[in-house]
Amino acid sequence: MSELKALFLKRIGIPENQAITFEMLPSFLEKTAMTIPFENLSLMENRAKEITKENLVNKLLIQKEGGLCYELNSIVYFFLIESGFNAVLSRGVVYNHVAQEFVKLGRTHVTILMTHEEHTYLIDTGFGMNLPLKPVPLSGEAVTSNNGEFRVRKEQSEHGDYVLEMKLRHKDKEWKIGYAFDSTRPVKNVSEFNEIQTIIGEHEDSPFNKNPLITRLTHEGSLILTNTSFTQWINGRSTKEKINNKRFKALSSQHFGI
Repeated sequence: MSELKALFLKRIGIPENQAITFEMLPSFLEKTAMTIPFENLSLMENRAKEITKENLVNKLLIQKEGGLCYELNSIVYFFLIESGFNAVLSRGVVYNHVAQEFVKLGRTHVTILMTHEEHTYLIDTGFGMNLPLKPVPLSGEAVTSNNGEFRVRKEQSEHGDYVLEMKLRHKDKEWKIGYAFDSTRPVKNVSEFNEIQTIIGEHEDSPFNKNPLITRLTHEGSLILTNTSFTQWINGRSTKEKINNKRFKALSSQHFGI
């Protein structure tokens, strides 16, 4: 077993001798979402490093930090490839529901496309609180997980040829767009994501270069920590606590291991 696979399984609490089959992916994805946080601290602290397989292993699996979509989905992609799956990385454009339009940052979202028994599925472990927790078929069939309902709809546009849609548990009554992505333009090397890291870190419209953010899913809902507040979603109900910097550090350690 490779170092990456062994470290990944250890971090999310799956025994090394456990084979990761297609049928086991929902459990694998759920454990990943509840263990490895979505967070932007390396960008906020000006210590972001070049996107390489080695640097991702060190940050996410050895130092046990979290990351943004291009880091989280890249490390899962490497794990899937080393586990014998047929997977590629793809870039997408996130939809801004406040502005009712796709963001102007361009194709800065990273996701995974996996082919299994002649069917293609979307896998995403880097979309904040909006994680399907299961492979989502590109056929249009909806899947249901503890986090809600998810489906991929065929739609040709300037942003790609498919759209991920979702109805988050306890939050959405109607389908809403997550992002559009292009299945015809697979990413050939993760070094391509250095461009994304630069945009996310420097662009004035980026939501991830303003304030620290740490989130992860839980069995009951989710946790969202910023430098000014701590929000817990438990079975559809939220509580929000105003915090200071000292409390931020304590909560980031207590709930996220950072």
